[in-house]
Amino acid sequence: MEVLDPVFLSRLQFAFVVSFHAIFPAFTIGLAAYIAFLEAKWYRNDDPIYRQLSEFWTRIFAVVFGMGVVSGIVMSFQFGTNWSEFSFAAANFIGPIISYEVLTAFFMEAVFLGVLLFGRDRVPRGTHLFAACMVAIGTFISSFWILSANSWMHTPAGFELRDGIFYVTSWIEAIFNPSLWYRFAHVAVASLLTGAFVVAGVSAYYLLRKREEEANRRALSMALWMILFTAPAQAFVGDLHGLNTFEQQPIKVAAMEGNWETREGAPFYLFAWPDSEAEENRFSVGIPNAASFILTHDWHGEVPGLKEVSADERPPVGVVFWSFRVMLAIGVIMIAIAVWSLWLRIRGRLFVSRGLQRVLQWMIPAPFIAVLAGWFVTETGRYPWLVYQHMTLAEGVTPSLTGGMVLATLIGYVAVYAIIFSAGIYYLSRIVVKGPESVDKYASTEVAPSRPMSLVNIPFEENEQR
Repeated sequence: MEVLDPVFLSRLQFAFVVSFHAIFPAFTIGLAAYIAFLEAKWYRNDDPIYRQLSEFWTRIFAVVFGMGVVSGIVMSFQFGTNWSEFSFAAANFIGPIISYEVLTAFFMEAVFLGVLLFGRDRVPRGTHLFAACMVAIGTFISSFWILSANSWMHTPAGFELRDGIFYVTSWIEAIFNPSLWYRFAHVAVASLLTGAFVVAGVSAYYLLRKREEEANRRALSMALWMILFTAPAQAFVGDLHGLNTFEQQPIKVAAMEGNWETREGAPFYLFAWPDSEAEENRFSVGIPNAASFILTHDWHGEVPGLKEVSADERPPVGVVFWSFRVMLAIGVIMIAIAVWSLWLRIRGRLFVSRGLQRVLQWMIPAPFIAVLAGWFVTETGRYPWLVYQHMTLAEGVTPSLTGGMVLATLIGYVAVYAIIFSAGIYYLSRIVVKGPESVDKYASTEVAPSRPMSLVNIPFEENEQR
């Protein structure tokens, strides 16, 4: 492979932008649902602690949502600059789907986000709750359309290919393609888990420092209930998604399992070093027959191997293999924490266990790592296809593109995103350091919004020493 291969660099550039962007929607979807729940509790119980928590987490939501929008806009430009052949060929489907996302979700989020951010004490409490619910629903609708387009690229349906152009013959089959619901459920539950672990970790951080204990105990309790139900649910959904992938994209699953030969009674490798040149695994440690049982529900079921296709039709096995295990390991740790928290709750020690609180602090990055690992499995496992079994990456790239052009823009993206990410993390850390006590849960807001970030009401730089 050439160092300045435009296909490789375009894929690397898109992967960088998507990876940077993906962590923000994963967080905001879960956090929007949490804020809507807090607003419902505030509306029903008139308890000021729920208002305090809602307002505090809405500040964080505002910053993260803004970073997600900014980081996601450039992806649409990349379709035109780097992937023009794909954009032209698939425009009959991708174009309307992106338009539906903008019309049904982004507009909804934009309209009601203003009410959520600036409407407190300026609109009736029920209207504010309604706005919070609409923002939460809008995030799920947005992810539905994006995942419909992405799923179609993995399991294309409802079209016919004429002269290299995809023409939609059935919108129902195309939108609700064979992997959509599995992918949507997997991402939705992952988003709820991400939001719950961040809330739990930040609440644990405050409890360890004995700050706003009543409010943060409630936040921690709610987050751990969410983790208790969603962590095992994610294992179940992930298994269904894996079975669907095994049916639709067996070579991707072969790469996930590090399985080179088609065989019955295939083991599940806990550890291995896949060697693509030798077409075998080195230093492997596996559980006999486990992969066959997981994928076929039969200890002696047949599992296709990577050698079923030629070497140039296989994904990079090492990346897919290890990304899958990183995601899997984090999922197991999440379930263990859910069980641990339940045991402590039953014993009445949930809020005094400093060990659990420290672990929850350390777990804050874990769901983001799991989301990225899962994304690498899905997208790298599709290689070399852009539209599975119909268009390769090489066929979809812009013909006039050179490696130098892509490398230059990639460096530009890395530099700009590094600034955005650093500024965003710095500002978020300031909001977290201020904590829920910075919210007056009894007084009406005196903020007169004049710009989107004025809700947060925390200067970017401040001389105050805490």
